[in-house]
Amino acid sequence: MEWEPQQEWLRQILQLLKESQSPDTDTQRHVQQKLEELNKFPDFNNYLIFVLTKLLSEDEPTRSLSGLILKNNVTAHYNRFPTEVAEFIKRECLSAVGDPSPLIRATVGILITTIASKGELTAWPELLPSLCLMLDSQDYNVCEGAFSALQKICEDSTELLDSDALNRPLNILIPKFIQFFQHSSSKIRSQAIACVNPFIVSRTQALMQHVDPFIENLFRLSTDEDGYVRKNVCRALVMLLEVRLDRLMPHMPNIIEYMLVRTQDADDGVALEACEWWLALAEQAVCREVLQPHLPRLLPVLVHGMRYSDIDIILLKGDVEDEDGNVPDRDQDIRPRFHRSRTHTVRHTGADAEGGDSDSESEGTAEDDGALSDWNLRKCSAAALDVLASVFGSDLLPVLFPILNDTLFHTDWVIKESAILALGAVAEGCMGGMLPQLPELVPYLVERLSDSKALVRAITCWTLSRYSHWVVSQPHDAYLKPLMTELLKRILDGNKRVQEAACSAFATLEEEACTELVPYLGYILETLVFAFSKYQHKNLLILYDAIGTLADSVGHHLNKPEYIALLMPPLINKWNFLKDEDKDLFPLLECLSSVATALQAGFLPYCEPVFRRCVSLIEQTLNQHIANSQSPEQFEAPDKDFMIVALDLLSGLAEGLDGHIDHLVLNSNLMQLLYQCMQDPMPEVRQSSFALLGDLTKACFQHVLPNIADFLPILGQNLNPEFISVCNNATWAIGEISIKLGGDMGIYISLVLTQLIETINRPNTPKTLLENTAITIGRLGYVCPHDVAPVLQQFVRQWCMSLRNIRDNEEKDSAFRGMCQMITVNPGGVVGDFVYFCDAVASWVHLKEDLKDMFVKILHGFKAQVGEENWKRFSDQFPPQLSARLRDMYNI
Repeated sequence: MEWEPQQEWLRQILQLLKESQSPDTDTQRHVQQKLEELNKFPDFNNYLIFVLTKLLSEDEPTRSLSGLILKNNVTAHYNRFPTEVAEFIKRECLSAVGDPSPLIRATVGILITTIASKGELTAWPELLPSLCLMLDSQDYNVCEGAFSALQKICEDSTELLDSDALNRPLNILIPKFIQFFQHSSSKIRSQAIACVNPFIVSRTQALMQHVDPFIENLFRLSTDEDGYVRKNVCRALVMLLEVRLDRLMPHMPNIIEYMLVRTQDADDGVALEACEWWLALAEQAVCREVLQPHLPRLLPVLVHGMRYSDIDIILLKGDVEDEDGNVPDRDQDIRPRFHRSRTHTVRHTGADAEGGDSDSESEGTAEDDGALSDWNLRKCSAAALDVLASVFGSDLLPVLFPILNDTLFHTDWVIKESAILALGAVAEGCMGGMLPQLPELVPYLVERLSDSKALVRAITCWTLSRYSHWVVSQPHDAYLKPLMTELLKRILDGNKRVQEAACSAFATLEEEACTELVPYLGYILETLVFAFSKYQHKNLLILYDAIGTLADSVGHHLNKPEYIALLMPPLINKWNFLKDEDKDLFPLLECLSSVATALQAGFLPYCEPVFRRCVSLIEQTLNQHIANSQSPEQFEAPDKDFMIVALDLLSGLAEGLDGHIDHLVLNSNLMQLLYQCMQDPMPEVRQSSFALLGDLTKACFQHVLPNIADFLPILGQNLNPEFISVCNNATWAIGEISIKLGGDMGIYISLVLTQLIETINRPNTPKTLLENTAITIGRLGYVCPHDVAPVLQQFVRQWCMSLRNIRDNEEKDSAFRGMCQMITVNPGGVVGDFVYFCDAVASWVHLKEDLKDMFVKILHGFKAQVGEENWKRFSDQFPPQLSARLRDMYNI
């Protein structure tokens, strides 16, 4: 018997669907309650599909809504639908694919895809053949409806469609889709391309076999009058560039011409897709060769694309002088911030000491446009110019300079603003060629910081930050002081966007200038502290970052009574004002962590309440986690970021206050809490726990010592390089503990040594983890040489290579002493790799005399053992630089 609806039920459900379109919240709540009750009846979903597909007397929005509620039910509990209900829904869906209404067709398509995504593609064998047949229907609605469903299935189930599980339907579907590229309906042409596109990047075999007709048909559509078709053609060509460059190369000049035109398409969506082509082409080795002749036409197009559109200017109030500094922020304007857990890193020498992994805006697009924070043509054009600057370097500039000469001094502020953005975008890639221009350019940009237009002031902050490395290297009076003075004024600008850009730019300047800022600290702090009273919610969070970066950059120079008196009261006021569950604590805690580390003993008057609150935050989070694990329906899961940030601030206190933290740890339950945190399922919690353990080991080992037997097995279990930062911090903590434990470390070595040796020999291990692993192995060898030396041969080469570039410091010193001890115990372990040892000891610049004596003893001992002639044969293979350093440093 075919299912039939009961009229009374149908009437009630229709009534409910009507009510659910009411804006009234009480009505909405009532509807929600009623829906939950109805979901207990198995055939409620039959009514929903009936309204969608059969009840033609109802208006379309109501029918569509019925389908969307059904879609939600499918998503939530399709596996609990009785078989006959599921089968009824599937049959009805297929019967309604060609509904005359576009809205109903789209809803049915979404429903089909949702069912398919619940693993039902395999359990619904007739779906794909049915849709495939419908493509040949003479009824436009049926063909379009089938394409609509297939497009969503192709996007959602790309891998499954290309598997044996479904007998490889793409062998039939892909050639069929390509036939429809020439269909008379632009909607169907567009859908046909959209059905093929998901299979490009995965190099699906069925598509690769038809790649030539696919490309030929794309070319035929290049001048299509429909925006969606052009957009999908551009998207396909961008993806083909990455996977089948060989097939595009013969047509490359024509494609570049085509993309030049499309990047200027009147339809912004098409222009954006086309602009992605330049980003993708820059990734290819052929970019320089194929694009060089086209640069004179491409660069003006990109710089033009970097202008704010008319709609952007309205949204950003660019044409009105907008003093919005006193307008409170709305919560929805503040994007969530993500805390980055603490990682122990090793400092490098030479070129490696510069730069590091700073979060600079390398994307070429500077400012966050707030209302326009989505990817758009302006951002894509700037990013393309940025990557092309990396490809072409200074060769880009002879083409770019004439464009900038016309635009930088333009009377139209929109054009001038785009030129300033372009200057920032090429800063990294073209720095060499920009150098001669900077003595004139930087003062011009500093003047632009007081432009009458807020958006010009904002972008200029960012562009100047991209040249801050050069500014810091020049005489301060000429460049750094004027830039700093103007940026500090902009930090107090009346416009919130400018405040934000200036704060971010100042943080970049702080990272570059470091202690060069010390003479100006009073002035800087006065400005930043004044901003506390002026800023609205969103920019306060960026201000914390600027203060934290300042503390990181100038370090202990901040520890002066007059600076502390300026800085600490507003920070502590905010600290006292914020509640424990307020997420604004994250950036404030990060900031305080940097400040505590910099102030050292200067932070003592503030440390007790800060310490207690951090411990309390950790305890509350752990308790909530336990409550949630035991009764999830009663207690919600905690936001563990509170615990992570608190652990990191405690690390900052331990590092800054050193032994002064002793009495605080003694009078708290921190060690028990730390034991729990170290076993947390969330990697970021463990990462921060191990960082704190290492810092507490250095600051007050007497409190760590009683727990060592519990802690070390956990550290050993976390030496898994799949979790890089967790493994890194656990490795570092083991090294710190071994130095304090000395010979007593021997009983724990078997828990950690095998994993450490595996990590150091693992291919593609990140540099920081390699260095920390090498230091810890060296330290274990230092305190327990007889336990580690027998396996010296398994790691000595990698060990020496890992530590040759790090700065001379205490960690490096203890590691190399360990290596010397191990070589003394097992000289045979180093023989095969002795050249690497020679190279590593030659990397020292400032070393203590007794360590130098150890090196001399090993080097000369080896030479004596092999004899003069063998030594000469051996050392003749050294690079000349190495031979010279060994001779000068160790007289060998």
